[in-house]
Amino acid sequence: MAGVQHTAVLGAGVIGASWTALFLASGRSVAVFDPADGAEEAVLRYVAQAWPTLERLGLTGRGTPDAVSFHRSAAEAVAGADFVQENVPERLEIKHATFAETEPALAEGAVVASSASGLTLGQMQGGWADPARFVLGHPFNPPHLIPLVEVMGNARTAPGVVEAAEAFYADVGKVTIRVKKEVPGHVANRLQAAVWREAIHLVRTGVASVGDVDKAMHAGPGLRWAAMGPTQLFGLGAGAGGLAAFCAHFEETFNGWWDDLGQPYLDAETAKLLETGLEAATNGASLEAQAEERDAMIVALLEALAQTRRA
Repeated sequence: MAGVQHTAVLGAGVIGASWTALFLASGRSVAVFDPADGAEEAVLRYVAQAWPTLERLGLTGRGTPDAVSFHRSAAEAVAGADFVQENVPERLEIKHATFAETEPALAEGAVVASSASGLTLGQMQGGWADPARFVLGHPFNPPHLIPLVEVMGNARTAPGVVEAAEAFYADVGKVTIRVKKEVPGHVANRLQAAVWREAIHLVRTGVASVGDVDKAMHAGPGLRWAAMGPTQLFGLGAGAGGLAAFCAHFEETFNGWWDDLGQPYLDAETAKLLETGLEAATNGASLEAQAEERDAMIVALLEALAQTRRA
């Protein structure tokens, strides 16, 4: 779907606004629907703030921030769109109502992708008379910066639709993975959840502070993981023997660690412990300041990685 010219974004909170900025930067027009008061102003403000970063990353050569329109209904927004990114609240009844409203208005051949992180494709397909052109297209926040999109179809998805979604995402600069089996949280969120569970366990058991656990991640494995995934990195960890040698050498070590990993629960007490620890680690910096720092570092990493891959 590299030839897509007109897109629609349904639901324009943080995720939807970020998608809007990226689609505009890629040279597409975007029709936006969000019933919230002030949604139009919020989206325009988000796009204006994101545009210099997108320019810096070289993603705006084909685009203009002005090719955006706002619509009073979801059905009106999707009319004529070749690709629809749905981001309405993660409540199944809202998803189903949105799909039921928009399905009759869709252009022939249009692909609809959901950004859902918690609901499965099968659950959401219940809102469609015919879900053949509906797929999962789950991004990582913020979508205009983080490359990953998790794409999934199933037996009810028409042939070629998943591939069409992947081609469209590639053309707007995304990196896709194919989710082959339904599990809660898909792939990347489960990986995040596993790491955060152990981070919480280390804090709760007094091994290290919130700040130091976060520092151990971003200054250690997180830096390597920005370049390669854990299995490939461990495959490089044993020299010429590769992954087989690494597994043979560290079998008992990893099994011992896995047996000792914690199983904390995210309750009110744990949340308060983490909140207090984060406040100390960030010296009370505002959420806006932390977000600006995050985005600046992500952009710097993306630029460095792009330069390395071009070399």
